[in-house]
Amino acid sequence: MSFPLLTATAALPALGAVATAAVPAARRAAAKWLALLVSLATLALAAIVLVRFDPGGSRYQLTESHSWIKDFGVRYELGVDGIGVALVALTALLIPFVILAGWHDADPQETGNTRWRPTQGFFALILAVEAMVIISFEATDVFLFYIFFEAMLIPMYFLIGGFGDKAHEHGDEVAATQRSYAAVKFLLYNLVGGLIMLAAVIGLYVVAGNFSLQEIVQARANGSLHMATNTERWLFLGFFFAFAVKAPLWPLHTWLPNAMGEATAPVAVLITAVVDKVGTFAMLRFCLQLFPEASKWATPAILVLALISIVYGALVAVGQRDIKRLVAYASISHFGFIILGIFAMTSQGQSGATLYMVNHGISTAALMLVAGFLISRRGSRLIADYGGVQKVAPVLAGTFLVGSLATLSLPGLAPFVSEFLVLVGTFTRYPAVGIVATFGIVLAALYTLVLYQRTMTGPVKAEVAEMPDLRVRELLVVAPLIALLIFLGVYPKPVTDIVNPAVQQTMSDVHKKDPQPEVEAAK
Repeated sequence: MSFPLLTATAALPALGAVATAAVPAARRAAAKWLALLVSLATLALAAIVLVRFDPGGSRYQLTESHSWIKDFGVRYELGVDGIGVALVALTALLIPFVILAGWHDADPQETGNTRWRPTQGFFALILAVEAMVIISFEATDVFLFYIFFEAMLIPMYFLIGGFGDKAHEHGDEVAATQRSYAAVKFLLYNLVGGLIMLAAVIGLYVVAGNFSLQEIVQARANGSLHMATNTERWLFLGFFFAFAVKAPLWPLHTWLPNAMGEATAPVAVLITAVVDKVGTFAMLRFCLQLFPEASKWATPAILVLALISIVYGALVAVGQRDIKRLVAYASISHFGFIILGIFAMTSQGQSGATLYMVNHGISTAALMLVAGFLISRRGSRLIADYGGVQKVAPVLAGTFLVGSLATLSLPGLAPFVSEFLVLVGTFTRYPAVGIVATFGIVLAALYTLVLYQRTMTGPVKAEVAEMPDLRVRELLVVAPLIALLIFLGVYPKPVTDIVNPAVQQTMSDVHKKDPQPEVEAAK
C-alpha cells in the first residue's frame, strides 16, 4: 500500500492544531514556533505532491479510496487534478506567512484575554482551517467535501469574532460588538448556503445512488445515468448557491467586507486568499462536472452576476474610507473576474480563472499583510489618517506600492496574465460581456492609485512622522510574496502547464469547444 500523501498533507496541520492547542499556557512562544514548523512541514508535503503530480497523466492522481459509511455509499476518496494541486500548493504556501504576520496578534496584551490561552487558540485555529481547506481541494467524494466545506466555518467564526482588529475609530467596546456582528453574519450566510447545498447533496444521492464524483461523471458520460432536465437544474442551483456565498458573488457578498474589516490582517488573508477559493474551485469541480447541461443553461444569468460583481465591487472600493474594506470590495471585483472566466466556457477563460485564483491569493496576501503592518503602527484603518508614509518608511511604502499595482493587474505582475486570459476567453464567446468587464480594470487603477496617493505621498502627518519601517520578520513575510508576483508575472508557464490539462477535461465534460476565429477568405 503506497504512502497516503494527500491524507498526510491534510492530517499534519490537523494534528498540529491539536498539539498547538495543548501547549501549556505559559509557553506562548512555543505554541507559535510549533505552529510555524507544522505549517512549513505541510508546505514541504504539498511540494512533494506538486512534484509527483504529472500534468500529462491521468485526471486524478495520488488517489485514495476507502469505505467509510457503507450503507449510504459514502467513501473516503481523495485525488487531485491540476486545478486542485495548484490550490493545495497555494494554501500550504500562504499559511506560514499568515502565521508569521500574526506573530503578536494573539498575545494577551493584544487580545485583552488573560483567563484563557488566546495565543495557543489563535494558531491552532489557523492550522485547523488549513487542514479543512486542503482536504476540500482533495476530496472526490461529494459528501466528504461537504463535511469539510461546512466544518471550516467553525474555526473561521472564532478567528473573526475572537481575534479582531483593535484599530477601530469608535473604541474597544464598539469594536467588540462589530466583531461579533461580522462573525455571526459570516456564519449565518455560509450556513444557509451549506444547508441548501445539503438538500442538493441528498438529491444527488437519490438520483445517482452514490457520492463518488468520478463514478457519477463516468456514468453520465456513458449514458448509464440520466438526470431529468428540471432535476439537474435544481441540483445545480443548490450547489451553486452555496459556492456563490463562499466565493463571494453579488448579491451574496455582503458578509465579506464586515468579516475582513473586523478581522486581523492575517485572518483577512485567510478569508479571501484561502477559504473563499474553495467556492470558485467547487464551481469548476462539482457544478460543471456533475451538472454540465444545467451549467450551460445558467451561464447567461451567472455572467450577468459576475459582471455586476466586477463593476459594483470596484465602484464601492473607490469610495471606501477604510483600507481593509477597500481591499475587501476589490476582492469582490476580482472574484467576479474568476467566475466570469469559469462560465465563459472557453479554455482561455477557465485557465485564466484558475491562474487568477492562485495570483489573487498571492497579491491579496501581499497587499493586506503590508496594510496590516501599516495599520498596527498607526492604530487606524482610516485612509485619511495617513500621509507621507513613503518619506519615513520607504520599504513599507515600496512593498505597499507593488501590492497595489498587482491588485490593478499591472503588466509584469502575476494578476495581469490571469486577467488577460479571462478577458480573452470571454471576448471570444461573449464580446459584449468582455467589453463591460474591462471597466473593472479602469476602476481598479482608480481605487488602488488613489489609495497609495492618499496614504503614502504628500506632506508627512505628525502621527506618522516616527513610524518605523518594516522589521526583519515583516520583510520575511512580504519579500517572498513580492518575488512570486514578479516571477509569475514574467513566467506563468509552471502554473499554466499544470492547470491546462484539467481545464481541457472540464471543457470536455460540458461538451464545449473554443470558438474558432472568423477569418475572411482572401480575395
